[in-house]
This record gives sequence, structure tokens and C-alpha cells, in this order.
Amino acid sequence: MVQLKGQCGVAKGGPISGSDFLQLRAEDAPVKGLTAWLTAGLRDAIAGRRLAAGARLPATRVLAADLKISRGVVVEAYQRLIDEGLATGRTGAGTIVIGNRDKSDIAEDRRKTLDDLRLPFPPPEGIDIDLSPGVPDLSAFPRRQWLKAEKAVLDEITGADLGYGDPGGTPKLRAELIAWLRRTRGIRAEADDIVVVNGVAQALALLARTLRQGGVTAAAIEDPGSRGTRDLMIHWGVRPEPVPVDEQGIRADLITQDAAVLTPAHQFPTGVVLSPARRRALLDWGGLIVEDDYDAEHRYDRAPVAALQGSAPERVAYTGSVSKSLAPGMRLGWLIAPRRLQPALLAAKHDSDLGSPALPQLVLARLLASGDYERHLRLVRSRQRRRRDALLTGLAQHLPRARVTGVAAGLHLLILLEADGPDDTVLAERAAAHGVLVHPLSWHRQRPGPPGLVLGYAAQPPDRLAEAAQRLGRALTPP
Repeated sequence: MVQLKGQCGVAKGGPISGSDFLQLRAEDAPVKGLTAWLTAGLRDAIAGRRLAAGARLPATRVLAADLKISRGVVVEAYQRLIDEGLATGRTGAGTIVIGNRDKSDIAEDRRKTLDDLRLPFPPPEGIDIDLSPGVPDLSAFPRRQWLKAEKAVLDEITGADLGYGDPGGTPKLRAELIAWLRRTRGIRAEADDIVVVNGVAQALALLARTLRQGGVTAAAIEDPGSRGTRDLMIHWGVRPEPVPVDEQGIRADLITQDAAVLTPAHQFPTGVVLSPARRRALLDWGGLIVEDDYDAEHRYDRAPVAALQGSAPERVAYTGSVSKSLAPGMRLGWLIAPRRLQPALLAAKHDSDLGSPALPQLVLARLLASGDYERHLRLVRSRQRRRRDALLTGLAQHLPRARVTGVAAGLHLLILLEADGPDDTVLAERAAAHGVLVHPLSWHRQRPGPPGLVLGYAAQPPDRLAEAAQRLGRALTPP
């Protein structure tokens, strides 16, 4: 009989034989492959929690005698468990099970991590209208056009197209992107100036890493502004320092840092456009401008203002993506930086992932070349304008004292509420109690300010937005 010390699944410290906790019998041992047979039995016992974390495995001679096998087989099986991270050998204590974590524990840790990041992940229980900002209408993804383009690409590509290529992106996509960005955003650059990235988040990470290596330890960021940008800067060792935003955009006269991260075409989350005077002040300031052009293609009342990059290519690092036009899950974006930074950024991109996936790049290039991407944008702009109008109409009816800020653009709007009312986190909780998920403005602030709520509308049809406004009116209006 084998005596186990510590907790072993259903047993605890009692006399247990090899067949008890391993569910293996000596008479079933194969003639060959004994080590693999025993290792698999130990592994299954750990996975099934018959051997729980902290349990001490039997001495090798004891288990060998119990199963009528060579001690060397047991020694080798224990070593394989150690190599796999399922057990550890301790001098004087034998071999101790580390074990697999319970799936529910892992799921709970993951959920907490996602909550801390405040990602637009599946909404909490009880939410049936999700107004998280930054989420496009994913039902509008151009599946037919994408499939058609993908089939055409697969018919044409060579083996070389699917190998390790230029870490800056496929030449076809860079050529199509630069033509489109010149025409629609006023960009001044060449195809070789583009680094294709896995979304704006990676572009900002590469820039932050490169700036930090160049001695830049702080960057001005908009306040209120993107929480994700703020957290990313901190992660890469660049201290985000808040600069106020008003109805003309960021207070350029208050920027003292060597770099500034901005959303000038449609400021997040206020929705204001950087005024001409502030644009001139920024261009006169002298530091590096990181221009996040995250949703400029969604302007509903007029053409969007041209990108800052076109006025100062040597001073502006410009980035954008298809996350708000196609889907965030595509993980496709672009970065155009001043040429003095490009070698370091290209090296950082290579070190990060060797380059973005080739096939989606080639498909997007074909969509741009065929005009299907532009046609898709026109469709979603029309749809999203109707959705924005539906939400505004509902808010005017059910929350008439709320003030909407910003221009007719993007995928979200901000409402400001009475300064003497409850904290906006309390208001967001009240909205959630009525089944509507919104972001409190304070999530995106570093300094105190008036309460507000950030409402995303692109992912909901007009009737649901009207219902959301009605519920918000009930939740936020004092009795």
C-alpha cells in the first residue's frame, strides 16, 4: 500500500494504493511504453484532482513495488511531470504536485482582468442594450465583398507572398493605402513610409517604446482622453501628463512635454474638432505630435478636416486602422512616422511579431483597389448617421437637460449632466440597473470635471437606441 501525505482528491492522508489514486493496475501495464503509460496516469490523476496541488507523490520505490514496475520507470515519469510544470522536486520532501488550476479559477481571473481593462467585452449580466463607445456595427461587415476579394487573392498569390516578408507590410497594401490616405486625409508620404500594424494600439506601443529609448519620459495626452492610450503609455515607461481639452480641442499653450498624443479630427471622448488656431499653435510648438486618426472617416455633416500630418510630415506620427470601419477583430492599421523615427519603428515592429499577417493585408489592398472599401464606408456612414439621429431624438425627449458635445461624427457622443447631480459612476450604475451599459466620463479623465456619460450608438439599430434613451431618462431623472 502507498501512503500519500497531503490532499489527494477524495482521499486525504490515508493509505492509498497506486490503483486507488491513479486508477492503474499492475496487471494492465503494457509490455512496452511503461514510462508513457505511467506518466499519462499521473497526468490524468492531476487533471482529475485525484492528485491535488500540494500532494506528495509516493516514494519511487514504493510506487514501483505497488505497480510491479522498475523504479527507473517511476523516476523518469516523475521527471516528465516536473518538466511539464505539473510537479516539483524538493530536497528532503520528495516530489510535490503543483497541479492544474481549476478552470473556474482561471475564468474568474480572466474576467477580473478584462473588467480592470474595461474592454468592450461581453456586457455584464442584466445588460441588454450595450452603448459601449468605440464599437462599430459589426453586422455591417462586408462579408460578401471580403470573401470575393479573398478568393481572388488566393488565386493570384505565390508562395513568396505567404513567407516572411517586409515587417513594414506588403507592398500592395502600402501602395493602396497611401493613395487612399492622400486622397481622403491629405497625407504627405510615400508607400515606403508606412508601417502596417495590428491596430492603433500597436502603433502607439511602438511609438512609446521608441520614444522611451530616445530619452522621452513624458508625453502630453488629452484630458479627458482615451484611457487605453494612457494605460499603454504607462506600460511602456512614458508618463502620460494630462492637458485640458475644451470646445476648441487640446490646450496647446499648456503643452510642455516633448511629445503629445492627440485625436484632432474627432476628439475622444468630447467629440470636438481641433480648431484652426489650436492647429497652428501645435504646429508652432516644436515637439512630436502623435495623431490618432481613429474614426475620421465617419463624418456625417461634411468632409472631415484634413490630417495634421499633411501640414508637418517631419513632426507628426500619424496612425489609423480599420477597427472602426470594418471590425476591431481584423487587427489591421497603419503608422506613418517622421523619417528620422522610421528605422527604429521598423526594427521594433520586426522584434514584436515579424510583421502583420499577409493574407488580410492583401485582401484589404484589393478592397481598396476595387472601390469596395469606399462603397462600404458610404453604406455604414449613412446607417450610423440614422442611428446617431435616433439617439439624439430620444435624448432630447427623455433627457432634455443633458448637453450633447462635439460634431456629427464618429461612433459615440458625450452628454454632460448637471454639475450638482450625482457622480457619473453612480449615474452609469443607475443606467446599468435599467439594462443599459454606458461609460462614465470620469473613466476617461485624470483630473476632476463635470459629470458625463459616453454613449456608443453604432452597434445598435434606431429602435433600440430610442429604447435606450427612454430607459436613461427613467434612470437619470430625479423622481
